Amino acid sequence: MSETEASAAPPPPPPASSGASGPDPDARKWATITHLSALVGLLGNGIGFLVAPLVVWLLKRDANPYVDSQGKEAVNFQITMMIVMVICAILAFVFVGFLLIPIVGLVMVVLPIVAAVKTNDGQDFRYPFTIRFVK
Repeated sequence: MSETEASAAPPPPPPASSGASGPDPDARKWATITHLSALVGLLGNGIGFLVAPLVVWLLKRDANPYVDSQGKEAVNFQITMMIVMVICAILAFVFVGFLLIPIVGLVMVVLPIVAAVKTNDGQDFRYPFTIRFVK
């Protein structure tokens, strides 16, 4: 065999798509919306960050187990963040809360974005430091 024949070998086949074993595109879309709805809720009233994911989860939880699990995850995270913000507000009276509130606020924005990206890729996402109220 000459060098040109050896270098003209067909390329290896592309890796198998993980979409066949993962959640369907519609489930991924609704799981992503569940996580991102918390950000929309942050712009509204004081409790919209919890209400928005709760409403999306309650409406779509029966449609797919993936949406159900990610909806629970989003709701649990938002409940935990609400409790943490109340504690930070109380600690503001001793000035520690003033330092913690911006950090918690940043976490409330960044982690739902990370969760949305992961769920849009079909991966399960578990928020760190979250109390699992809804099982």
